[in-house]
Amino acid sequence: MVHCARVIDRKTDRELVRAALKRSRVVALLGPRQCGKTTLAREFVPADSLRYFDLEDPASLARLTEPDTALRPLRGLVVIDEIQRRPDLFPLLRVLADRRPLPARFLILGSASPDLLKQSSETLAGRLETVPLEGFRLADLGAAAQTRHWVRGGFPLSFIARNEADSVAWRRQFLQTFLERDMPQLGVTIPTVALRRFWNMVAHYHGQIWNAAELARALAVNESTVRRYLDLMTGVFMVRQLPPWFENIGKRQVKAPKVYVRDSGLLHTLLGIANQRDLEHHPKVGASWEGYAVEEVLKALRPDDACYWATHNGAEIDLVLFKRGRRIGVECKRADAPTLTPSMCITLADLKLDELRVVYPGAKRYSLARKIEVVPLTELVNAA
Repeated sequence: MVHCARVIDRKTDRELVRAALKRSRVVALLGPRQCGKTTLAREFVPADSLRYFDLEDPASLARLTEPDTALRPLRGLVVIDEIQRRPDLFPLLRVLADRRPLPARFLILGSASPDLLKQSSETLAGRLETVPLEGFRLADLGAAAQTRHWVRGGFPLSFIARNEADSVAWRRQFLQTFLERDMPQLGVTIPTVALRRFWNMVAHYHGQIWNAAELARALAVNESTVRRYLDLMTGVFMVRQLPPWFENIGKRQVKAPKVYVRDSGLLHTLLGIANQRDLEHHPKVGASWEGYAVEEVLKALRPDDACYWATHNGAEIDLVLFKRGRRIGVECKRADAPTLTPSMCITLADLKLDELRVVYPGAKRYSLARKIEVVPLTELVNAA
């Protein structure tokens, strides 16, 4: 497969990593396979350096036959890629990170969340800072790339592919490799066919309230099994569970999470959508835009906490963000010119929001009411 040679400058992610390395002795750059972690890490330490260890490279594994002998003498920044393949290194990293004076800091790269890498969160408690990496950001690509980014997703080789057919082929191969190779390497013993069926069903539930009983019946398994599948896919950054927010307002509120396939390109492949024309005519087009906008807003604003809110009477909002003591509502609308709705007014009042932003794919910013503004997605992510 041939890809175009365009190089995307991931300046936002690079600065996040640089700032974390100044603060912390060990920084974990975590994200799904093929999202660009290795490329970004090599901007800090070259691949041919003795301070770079790729745990999928036999030569690096051979150098780590005696880990203490290999790592203790090193000075400066040390990179360990695919750390989930050697969880036995975490206790040693704790010892090395506690030295005074500190001769080396560590940038570890992994394809699983701290919850799945339990030993890292326990062994390196108080020493580890996590930086998420989730594919290309719209802020780094520019407004002109918004539609392409939405259709193809943020995985670098999917986004930069020469044409739509190449992009789709890459995503199909990624899905197959991820289920057949990557998940077993993480110790997941669930049959590939079962996980693929589950992932396809989550794609059809994208943007909806999670209903474990319904999926359990469809897959002919119990609810605890479906819950385990969902947690696993969340832990490897393929699925987002957005928790509900509860406010003591005397209304019946929804208490189950919403689920999203995090990468819009993978969502479209799971749904059989090959290009923009297919997407525009698909019944999930609105849900797809919502999930895409949710991911970009979360990447750009980096809130202290994020959830959604809904009542059984129909009032709802896609995101309630908490950042620096402020409460911000975000509603994602795929419309040419979003208008004020009763739900927006109810949400603003009931949740006592400091502001409500209606994010849409257009180019013009305008006000709907006091504290309620329509904001282009490209403007919001660039202003963050």
